[in-house]
Amino acid sequence: MTILVTGGAGFIGSAVVRKLIRETGHRVLNVDKLTYAGNLESLAEVANSDRYAFARVDICDGPALRGLFAEYRPSAVLHLAAESHVDRSIDGPAAFIQTNLVGSFTLLEEARRHWAALDPEARARFRFLHVSTDEVFGSLGPHGHFTEETAYDPRSPYSASKAGSDHLARAWHHTYGLPVLVTNCSNNYGPYHFPEKLIPLMILNALEGRELPVYGRGENVRDWLYVDDHADALLAVLERGRVGETYAIGGHNQQTNLDVVRRVCALLDELAPDPAGPHERLIRFVADRPGHDLRYAIDAGKIQRELGWAPRESFETGLRKTVAWYLENRAWWERVRNGTYRGERLGLGVGAGA
Repeated sequence: MTILVTGGAGFIGSAVVRKLIRETGHRVLNVDKLTYAGNLESLAEVANSDRYAFARVDICDGPALRGLFAEYRPSAVLHLAAESHVDRSIDGPAAFIQTNLVGSFTLLEEARRHWAALDPEARARFRFLHVSTDEVFGSLGPHGHFTEETAYDPRSPYSASKAGSDHLARAWHHTYGLPVLVTNCSNNYGPYHFPEKLIPLMILNALEGRELPVYGRGENVRDWLYVDDHADALLAVLERGRVGETYAIGGHNQQTNLDVVRRVCALLDELAPDPAGPHERLIRFVADRPGHDLRYAIDAGKIQRELGWAPRESFETGLRKTVAWYLENRAWWERVRNGTYRGERLGLGVGAGA
C-alpha cells in the first residue's frame, strides 16, 4: 500500500512512519506542517528510504492535499496531525479549532474526493484511520474505564476540538460511505517525545537540575501507553479493523502524576546520579491546571479480542527505555530545547482568545 500519514513528523506519527518503513513493504507519504512539535530529525533513520516521501503541507490547505492525493494515489490515510497539548489549548485555543476541526474536515473532504474516483476494487480496499484521544470522554471517578461506548464529555479546548473531529470522521462514514475507522488512545510516552509533556519534561528538568513542577498534589491519574505499542495497535486497526468501528487503545498502566515523577527520579538516580542528591528533592507542587480531569483509564478489551493486540511494554520497562533514550540522545533534545520551547509553564490562560 501507499499510506498517507498526516503529522508524521510528530511524536506518535514519527513512530508509526519508522515502523512502516522498518517492518513493512508499504510506501509512506508523510504530510506535516512542521509546527513547533514536528521534527524531521525523528525520521532520520528512514528518511533515505525509497519508500518514504515527505511533503510540508498544512492539512487545512485543500488544493495542496488534492495535489498529493492525485500524485501519490494512497490506498489509506492515517490521520495523526493535530494540535495536542492541553496547556497550549488553554493559552491559545484558536490553533486547535483550526487544525483539529477545520483541518480534519478538509482532509476528510479531499480523501472522499479521491476515494470516490477510485475503481471499485481500490474503493473497497481504501481506509481512513482517524486517531484520537481518551480525553474526549472527560473525567472518570475513582473506578471504571472508558470504552468505545462511553459518552463524550470533553473539558478542555483541546479535547473539545478532538471530539468534534471524531464526530466529523464518523459522519463522513455514515453520510458518504467513506471507509473510516476511529481510535481513542491513552497518554503516550517514549523516545522522541516533545518535552512539554510530563515525562520528557521531568526527565530533562531533572537532568538540568531544574524544579519538577507537579500540578496540584499530583493525584491525577493517567493510563500510560508506550508509543511503539500504540504504533503496533494503529497498524493492526488499519489492516484488520472493521470499517465504521471505534477501537480504544490503552496501556493497562494507571499511574498518578506524582508516582510517574517519582519513578522518573528513581531511574535517573540509578542511571545518571546527581552529586547534589536524589532527584526527588526537585519536586515542587504548583497550582493545578484549570479544569484538570481527575482520572483517565481505558478498557482495551475490544482491540485485544478482535485484532489480537495487547501492549508489550509494562510501565516499568517502557519508562526505563524512555529514560535511557533521553540519556543517550542528548543532541536531539538539546536542539529542541534551543528552539521555541525551553520548558516554561504553559496552560495558565495567558493569551487566551488569541
